[in-house]
Amino acid sequence: MIEKLPWWVEYSAFSLSVSAGCINVVGLMGFKNQAVSHVTGTVSQLGVEILISVDSSLELAFTLLSFILGAVICGFSIKDSGLNIGRNYSVVLVVEAILLLLALELLVNGLSSGHYFASMACGLQNALFTTYSGAILRTTHLTGIFTDLGLMLGQGIRGREFDSRKAILLLIIIMGYFLGSAIGAKLYLIIHFNALLFPAALSFMLSVIYWIHAKNIRLGKID
Repeated sequence: MIEKLPWWVEYSAFSLSVSAGCINVVGLMGFKNQAVSHVTGTVSQLGVEILISVDSSLELAFTLLSFILGAVICGFSIKDSGLNIGRNYSVVLVVEAILLLLALELLVNGLSSGHYFASMACGLQNALFTTYSGAILRTTHLTGIFTDLGLMLGQGIRGREFDSRKAILLLIIIMGYFLGSAIGAKLYLIIHFNALLFPAALSFMLSVIYWIHAKNIRLGKID
């Protein structure tokens, strides 16, 4: 049961899901209708394209490998998956912002390889923190979030105690992803691939906020 949810957990989950929603929509609208924030659809596409086009198959395979590489970078930088204020998330968030800027630079110059860096950024973000008080947190896709929410509702109907704090956290992620998708679509229609500046700035801003908050805790200025 999640009895008390620190504000920074909610803020981080919401901000990261907004970022992922935006990145994925830019992918869907600009990268040959290809998602980059999750890999299920990419694997399905690969299963189809491997029988049709070698070039498309290689692009999809590199997209998958990029997502994994992003998670590898995060795993190397952060000791484990448990969410803890003492971990060096700020550096990882800056790396995510840099990856998105690299993706933008390549894409605006007509190089489709930029979407590999966008996928890498999503893989890194998805691995950034994966558990908090028993709740599995995924900010780059919603399948597990909706599954957990439905499971909780079903168990609640049967009389099991309902974890309202966990439900709030899941709903925050869903709302953030939806909002990020809407923002991403609007920005892409106006400024095309420059829409990636929004999630890059969001990641950098979140890094600075986290760094200041963690520093204040270490100095004993806040609990």
